[in-house]
Amino acid sequence: MVKLSVIVPFFNVQQYAPDTLRSLKSNAREDFEFILVDDCSRDGTPEILARAERELPGAVLVRHEQNGGLATARNTGIDRARGEYLTFLDGDDWLAPGYLPRLLAAAEGLGCDFLRTDHVQCTARSRSVHRVPVGRRNTVLDPREAILPADRSTSVDYAYAWAGVYHRRLLDKGVLHFTDGLRTAEDRPWIWKLHREAESFAAVSLLGVFYRRGVASSLTQIGDVRQLDFIRAFDQVIAETAADRDADVLLPKAVRTYCAIISHHLGSIERFEPAVAKQLKSLSAAALRRMPQDVLDEALDSMDLQRATRLRRLRRRPAAAGVAA
Repeated sequence: MVKLSVIVPFFNVQQYAPDTLRSLKSNAREDFEFILVDDCSRDGTPEILARAERELPGAVLVRHEQNGGLATARNTGIDRARGEYLTFLDGDDWLAPGYLPRLLAAAEGLGCDFLRTDHVQCTARSRSVHRVPVGRRNTVLDPREAILPADRSTSVDYAYAWAGVYHRRLLDKGVLHFTDGLRTAEDRPWIWKLHREAESFAAVSLLGVFYRRGVASSLTQIGDVRQLDFIRAFDQVIAETAADRDADVLLPKAVRTYCAIISHHLGSIERFEPAVAKQLKSLSAAALRRMPQDVLDEALDSMDLQRATRLRRLRRRPAAAGVAA
């Protein structure tokens, strides 16, 4: 019986993959499997993974013939997973020795659908601890209740799939898969769906995931058109939340978060290629017009003046012909 499946997509991370794989080896157990998904890497990553397949206990190597992006690579791993529990890691991040056995023990002890954990963010030589925005620790909670309030950072804003562990019953329920093809913000529709449809969760003060920021090949650092997938991701959040039985309560949070993300991208628009920056403005304006307008009005009224003014100006922008997300 496989107790834990660890799904790790890799794409052109030859510089970081050896650290990632060493950290997996320091967490290996005979009832763990490591599903290594090579998302059609074009550097030395495939050779590194071929060696890991031989040397890492529990390794299962899967290769994509075409690059599909992080969401699609995770789904490939989910479909191959045999574990009672599933978790994730990205191919340029790493784990502390012995972290996974502690994570599994916490999950089994609490018996809930999923756990959320803190993590360490690593930017160059600096380290900072980032906490799950859930006050009560080691206590089983209702995930729907952790979505609100709308005007504060909550559990759905902590959108890191690798910061936790998930019971297989969520997979059987159809909750664990990601939206295929999303190149960025892939965790956003996923974390919202998890909180709407799972029955129980808990946050634990367990540090062991080291998240590498500022990687040159990461989409968070690249200002090309793939970054605009956040619009498709949040459109999905809005549509699914609008269909929820508690839509009137939850939509203000979804709309306000979408607005905050649009404003964030507009505030750093200089990092985008000129054509992409123009498209960002057009697509964002169209997205604002698609939102429930009464809920949008309330969201803008609740935001600080700078962000609200930026978004209101964008909202008045004339619609461009043929613009689609």
